[in-house]
Amino acid sequence: MTELLAKMFIKDHTNINDPAVRSAYGKMAGAAGIVTNVLLCAGKFIVGVISGSMSVAADAVNNLSDAASGVIGLLGFKLAEKNADPEHPYGHGRYEYLAGFIVAALILVIGVELLRDSIVKIISPSEVNFGLVTALVLAFSILAKILLMLFNRKIGRKIHSETLIAAAADSRNDVISTAAVLTALVISHFCNIQLDGIMGALVAAFILYSGAGLVKDAMDPLLGKAPTSEQAERIREKILSYEGVLGTHDLMIHDYGPGRQFASAHVEVPADMSLVRCHTIIDNIERDFLREGLNMLIHADPIEASNSVLEELRRIVREIDERITVHDMRVVHCTGEDKVIFDCVLPPESGLEERAVYEEITRFLRLKYPKSRCIISFEDSYASIPKSRGED
Repeated sequence: MTELLAKMFIKDHTNINDPAVRSAYGKMAGAAGIVTNVLLCAGKFIVGVISGSMSVAADAVNNLSDAASGVIGLLGFKLAEKNADPEHPYGHGRYEYLAGFIVAALILVIGVELLRDSIVKIISPSEVNFGLVTALVLAFSILAKILLMLFNRKIGRKIHSETLIAAAADSRNDVISTAAVLTALVISHFCNIQLDGIMGALVAAFILYSGAGLVKDAMDPLLGKAPTSEQAERIREKILSYEGVLGTHDLMIHDYGPGRQFASAHVEVPADMSLVRCHTIIDNIERDFLREGLNMLIHADPIEASNSVLEELRRIVREIDERITVHDMRVVHCTGEDKVIFDCVLPPESGLEERAVYEEITRFLRLKYPKSRCIISFEDSYASIPKSRGED
């Protein structure tokens, strides 16, 4: 069904690397979600009013929030299409992320309102009129949401859209909550137990929980989320595949929206390599990444082919922790001492303290080089905001 709709409504639908085609997929998924959720909301609201069921009404409002989410998501895809301009040289792709944040905030507000109404229903319960029509509407809703979940998941994976993958997860959550509402109504009807208010509160709590997760997911790219270990390793392996490259570090990725990523990295090359040869390698790396949609800026670090101090440093840090890495090392010869200046990356969440690592490296290095003094800049794995030791 997804492929048929794509052929009908999207021109050149196989070229998903084209931002216009990607946006068209997003808008098609958004429109499908809006229509589905509006129809489900109308059906559940009517049934909820007639039966007096708070849980069904809560589920109807949940569908209304999903429809509103679809509208905002659709608007986000549309605004993200805008080309770069002098005020926004990196484009407008973050509109998609901003739309996701607004949707998440709206879900939280609705969840709070539903929880309040459900608590009132628990305190003052009333009889719910459950019938065949109610059961059929809820069963149809479950089926529709399963289809919408599969639809959004397939498109989300196809165009690598976190927004649509999140929408698929939301539809899955709706299947669970609607099934829970239907179960509660059946139990209440046949066992004469009033579970309507309780189930409404549970649905509201579920909406709040999902909304909180969506807020976090929407905030991450806006705040500047670190690249995944898989993405970082893929970039690292690609850079190391070029002849003449000895190593790479200080990878930084800036996300300005889907398909609008900029990155920088340091690449180690032999110190005796000619400037022309070095520039050719770096230029090839940058061009190849650009063909894949990543605007990469490379900084070259010259490394001496035989550097006994560097080899000793690497041996020392391996003894402290095999995951520690050092780079950008140079030795400055001063009167009475040799300053060994380098950057050090500690493994994330290792519990290692910078001061302790600094003292260990200094102690071991002085055993072989008594006149040495370490000046270490400690860095995070994917950022270059150094904290220096040894300069005071």
